[in-house]
Amino acid sequence: MSLKWIDSQDIALELLEKFPDVEPQTIRFTDLREWILLLDAFADDPEHCNERVLEAVQACWIDER
Repeated sequence: MSLKWIDSQDIALELLEKFPDVEPQTIRFTDLREWILLLDAFADDPEHCNERVLEAVQACWIDER
């Protein structure tokens, strides 16, 4: 399964697994974007990311934590 920017919930679960000690409400969006791009399952165009997408991922990550 490859992740796209629209897969906020699945991306959040991957981030939670990869970075279990991170408080998602404290992460900068520039770091969040880079971490998403580093996920093995992520396969989308880096240019299709925007602040709304990152906010959605961050909100899901906070909910999952």
